[in-house]
Amino acid sequence: MATLVGLFSSTPKDPALKNNTKKFKEFKKLLKAKKYDEALKAGTELLKTVPNHHDALFMVGGIYYLKNKYKTSISYFDKSLDIGAYDVDVLLLKAYSHQNLGENKRAISCCEKILEVDPENTSVAELLKQLNS
Repeated sequence: MATLVGLFSSTPKDPALKNNTKKFKEFKKLLKAKKYDEALKAGTELLKTVPNHHDALFMVGGIYYLKNKYKTSISYFDKSLDIGAYDVDVLLLKAYSHQNLGENKRAISCCEKILEVDPENTSVAELLKQLNS
C-alpha cells in the first residue's frame, strides 16, 4: 500500500502530548501561585519527559534565580538559550545571575546580545550602568 504525503499524510499523534500539556499548565499554575517548591518539583518532572521545553527551562531557571541559586539558574538559562539564542527575557535573567555572582564580563556579554535584538531595552541600559560603575 502506498503512503500518501502532503495534505493527505497522517502524522502519528504523540500520546504523551496531552499529558505533557496538562503537566505544563499545572506547573504554570503553581508558579503563578508562588508555590515555588512545588513548582520546581513539577517543572523538573516535566523536563524529564520533555527536556527541550524552552518555557519550562526558563521558568525552572527563574525559580532557582529567585532562590538565589544563580549557578543552577544559569545552567537552565543556557539550555533554554540553546533553543532560542536571542530570548531577551532569558538573557536578561542570565545577565542578572552573572552580576550576582560577580561575573561582570559574562553579564555584559548577555547585555550585548540583548542589544543586538532590542537596542531600546531600558532594563539592559540600567544594568550596563551598574556593571560599568
